[in-house]
Amino acid sequence: MSRQDVLILPVALAELKKFMSELPLLSTETIWAILREEIDDSTVNRLVWHCLGYDFDETIGQWDATRVPEDWREAYPEPPDFIEDRPPSVKLTRSIPPQNKQLLKEKLGFNGYKIGEFGPRQTRRRLRPTGY
Repeated sequence: MSRQDVLILPVALAELKKFMSELPLLSTETIWAILREEIDDSTVNRLVWHCLGYDFDETIGQWDATRVPEDWREAYPEPPDFIEDRPPSVKLTRSIPPQNKQLLKEKLGFNGYKIGEFGPRQTRRRLRPTGY
C-alpha cells in the first residue's frame, strides 16, 4: 500500500492504523534490510514519516503534521514519497548533519553499491537510514 493508496482509496481506519503501526524497529538489521532492498519502499517511507513526526489522525481521516518540524510541515503538510520524488529526498539529504553523512560507512561498514548495481532510486533508499 502506498501513500497515494492511503489518500485515495476508502481504507478502513483499522487497516490504516495497522498500516502505520506495523513498522520494523529501527535497528542495524533494519538498516541493512533497507540497503539490501529486503524492505519495500512503502515501509521505508513509513519509517521516515514516523521519524519526522507524521501521524494519521483517524478521527478526522487526515494526516497530522503538528509534530513535524516547521520547515518540513510548511513544505510537506502531508508525508511525501521519499523514494519516488526527488525534492523531498534532496531536502532530507541536506538536513543530515555533516558529521552523520558517513555513518553507514563508519558504523556499518557499508561501502556503497558497485557501478551498474544502482540508480537514483537505490541512492535515495541508501540515504534514508542516514536521515533517521
